[in-house]
Amino acid sequence: MNAPFPSPNPPRSGPPRSGTPLRLLIAAPRGFCAGVDRAIEIVERAIEIYGAPVYVRHEIVHNKYVVDNLKAKGAVFVESVDQVPDGVPVIFSAHGVPKSVPAKATARGLDWLDATCPLVSKVHRQAERQIADGRHILFIGHSGHPEVIGTFGQVPEGNMTLIETIEDVATVDVPSDCELAYLSQTTLSVDDTAGIIAAIQARFPQVVAPKQEDICYATSNRQAAVKQIAPDCDLVLVIGSPKSSNSLRLVEVAERAGSRGQMIQRAADVEPEWLADIATLGLTAGASAPEELVNEVITRIKELREVESEERVTAEETITFKLPRQLAR
Repeated sequence: MNAPFPSPNPPRSGPPRSGTPLRLLIAAPRGFCAGVDRAIEIVERAIEIYGAPVYVRHEIVHNKYVVDNLKAKGAVFVESVDQVPDGVPVIFSAHGVPKSVPAKATARGLDWLDATCPLVSKVHRQAERQIADGRHILFIGHSGHPEVIGTFGQVPEGNMTLIETIEDVATVDVPSDCELAYLSQTTLSVDDTAGIIAAIQARFPQVVAPKQEDICYATSNRQAAVKQIAPDCDLVLVIGSPKSSNSLRLVEVAERAGSRGQMIQRAADVEPEWLADIATLGLTAGASAPEELVNEVITRIKELREVESEERVTAEETITFKLPRQLAR
């Protein structure tokens, strides 16, 4: 999926005549979500209040452009609290961390700020409640993703089982002496997750569902927007990071809707041959990609082709999240 993009097949509508503008369909919603906005503001506000450097455990969000901008302002990114010097603040990323991480920071006397997306924190609280009620959790997610690691770290070991595919549901071995519940990572494919949930409910009819869907509004909205434009596109460009789960899912959604999907990180990644013989191009951005990168890519496209652009809006997003009280003005 993320290999160099091959020469496209002839577009459905035939190659454009010389001088025929490229039709550019821009998906909306796209780009930053409320959780990413909040996480970035936490780092920027912490630098203002505490002064540089401010340490951040793990990338605050999965986007190199964002991370590099914050580094330039005085953020230092590390993979472990052990790498944080004494006497400086540390921030935990938007993906969430196991409980052991803030416990270690507290034990060392470090000031820490939690930039975990509130919708991820909601999943953490649900996990704690289900375990308190004596249930074993089937957790739908991708092995090794920071959000999955953080959620598993909210409960005692052995109380959650990871489910990655429908096939896992058929073979999973769960305790026979307790009830079951299921939860999921917030950035998954809506359609894939629905299939896995249906399989779980078919095998375990008494399984307890979350009160609300765990996949976040931003993930759902961005996938729905791509579904709307992709059938009309010969190629859909997704601005995002290969580390970003929600961005990877947008590429998959575009391909399943009948287009070609290609992830890019910056405008320089757009190859002229991709646009040479296509009639309609789609464009979107993952939830950790800023609008600056969208504008940069549009400028690049206009350098390569004459363009007629159209934004297709499938939802309006008005959600905002409060900052930690230590940073509130």
